[in-house]
Amino acid sequence: MDTPLKLFATCPKGIESLLADELRMLGAGDVKETRAGVAFTGTLATAYRACLWSRVASRILLPLAKFAAATPEALYQGVQTIAWKEHLAAEGTLAVDFTGLGSGITHSRFGALKVKDAIVDQLRDEFGVRPSVDTARPDLRVNVYLHLDEATVSLDLSGESLHRRGYRAQTVEAPLKENLAAAILLRANWPAVAKENGALVDLMCGSGTLLIEAATIAADMAPGLAREYFGFLHWKQHDDAAWADLLDEAHRRRETGRARLPPIYGYDHDPLAIRAARDNIKRAGLGNLIVAQQRELDACLPESSPTGLVVANPPYGERLGPGSELPALYAELGSQMKKCFPGWRGAVFTGNPELGKSMGLRARKMHKLYNGAIECKLLHFDITPENTVVERAPRPFEIRPGSSAEMFANRLRKDLQHFGRWARRQEIFAYRLYDADLHEYNLAIDVYESDRRYAHVQEYEAPDTIDPDKARQRLQHALGVIPLVLEIPREQMFFKQRRRQKGGTQYEKLGESGKFHEVREGSCRLLVNFTDYLDTGLFLDHRATRALLGELARGKRFLNLFGYTGSATVHAALGGATATTTVDMSRTYLDWARRNFELNGLRADGNELIPADVLAWLGENRQRRYDLIFLDPPTFSRSKRMEDYLDIQRDHEQLIKDTAALLAPDGVLIFSTNLRRFKIERAALAEFAVEDITRRTLPPDFERDPKIHQCFRIARK
Repeated sequence: MDTPLKLFATCPKGIESLLADELRMLGAGDVKETRAGVAFTGTLATAYRACLWSRVASRILLPLAKFAAATPEALYQGVQTIAWKEHLAAEGTLAVDFTGLGSGITHSRFGALKVKDAIVDQLRDEFGVRPSVDTARPDLRVNVYLHLDEATVSLDLSGESLHRRGYRAQTVEAPLKENLAAAILLRANWPAVAKENGALVDLMCGSGTLLIEAATIAADMAPGLAREYFGFLHWKQHDDAAWADLLDEAHRRRETGRARLPPIYGYDHDPLAIRAARDNIKRAGLGNLIVAQQRELDACLPESSPTGLVVANPPYGERLGPGSELPALYAELGSQMKKCFPGWRGAVFTGNPELGKSMGLRARKMHKLYNGAIECKLLHFDITPENTVVERAPRPFEIRPGSSAEMFANRLRKDLQHFGRWARRQEIFAYRLYDADLHEYNLAIDVYESDRRYAHVQEYEAPDTIDPDKARQRLQHALGVIPLVLEIPREQMFFKQRRRQKGGTQYEKLGESGKFHEVREGSCRLLVNFTDYLDTGLFLDHRATRALLGELARGKRFLNLFGYTGSATVHAALGGATATTTVDMSRTYLDWARRNFELNGLRADGNELIPADVLAWLGENRQRRYDLIFLDPPTFSRSKRMEDYLDIQRDHEQLIKDTAALLAPDGVLIFSTNLRRFKIERAALAEFAVEDITRRTLPPDFERDPKIHQCFRIARK
């Protein structure tokens, strides 16, 4: 197919120019950079080549139509102007990605649902059958971008993000995406180093992403060659012959390129990371070409190669914690680079460039890149004596009199005196100490008294009006003050950034430490995890709600829907429930619940754990009866098995009715939601007695944030 097409490639912010250069090399025309993407023209073969060969793109889109869509109805009608039978079989599978900015439709799930309905209705009306939804690997993925009420509807030819190369089977905490790793290497001019047979060394290789990307660049290997799925493979206009030609070419180039691969070495102190790296290297077809070894940073040995590139992606105190070892770690990194790699180039990727000053090397250049939403810097070094900076030992944090840090410290001491005394008196071992009490320090600080004292610190996302440099400086001050006031070492403080959540992202995994700590809550013993998830596994604002459930549960059959880690079930079981059922889609969280049960001596028989979609489970189990039900759904939820999604404001009436159908006579439903603007539809629930018990379930340490949740007692009249 030689017809010129208008195309668009998306990419992470900060690498648009790299992508533009790459597309020109791949034969694209009319290349034009935009924010987080590049527009270009080319044939279908050009689009295929971009899918196969782009190292930094996220997706390759083929726009089909552009139209005004100020309302849901206009969006539906505009999508129906496209002849979908030319793209998708009526019995095929479909997925829709929707983004709305500055428009009347801002809810991405609602917009996606409207687009899906328009496509499905058109095909069903013409053929009598309809496509089904497959959000994982559909025959056709449709991308809709709505900006200022103008919709652009495109086919996603990549199908899934191009950073998924197909080689990553194992990972470690906070891994780099593959296209970001490639961008780091391209910015560091690795292709030129490799062409001169210079070596590459990654001193903190983790699961090996930089190593593998470096090898594929040096060996002229197409990054998409190992992928099993692209969005165009089941598209009705797919040109199989053109795709086969591109694959043949890529296979030939790979065999030629592998023979000239320069030395590539990766080291990490973590044996699990090295095991993951070796597995991933093997899956990439590079098993005997890259060396990955366990080695401490301070055991680095001088390299024999006179030239090369040494890279590192050290922790920088965002997701991985702000421990006091970080300045010393960066100082050690700089020391080893100077000792073992004189004359080499260096590249260090960090989200905290201030830590780079501890390295004792003068950066000759910096590039701004983004690791997800985190703004990072890529520091470039020429490792020569002329660029050595006299190292200064990092000083412990000091609270200067009259500073904003002192103001924050005084507030924290006041809160600790008040809530600490209250917690000891009430025998509470996990509580909210500080909740954005000072607007300059927009943090939530929770204290956990386990085998020792721990602090779990979350930074609320700052509005765009706040100077990011000032916000970062205040954060560093706060992270220095907190351990001093709480009298804990910094490694017992865990820090995360809390951004606006998108349907279930609060449950996404951040790490793989698997380390749990036990805390007491009344008569219950519960496990928390400070590192692997955004939340710890225990919602502290529901402490009083769980206690209430324990009081109500004696002699009752108890059901916990959206059960999470089962802490409410533990309260009910220890409170005397005759039987419990906990339903949650996540097997990970149900396994956590099982461990909570075992910790409290609760037997498996009589305490049922069910991995299931709650909405589907309710429809399939109408014969069950319970005396006490706890319903605490997420604000929004969508699973791979759901065509639709749960919107708690829109759907709570039906959800409550479906749940109440399982109530025994005189049964009670406790319903809770953390949607701040939630308004219960009492008229639609007129058949029930609905009592607002929010104030009763709000613990004293959360009274500063009375909208943290709403809670209702519901029973049949």
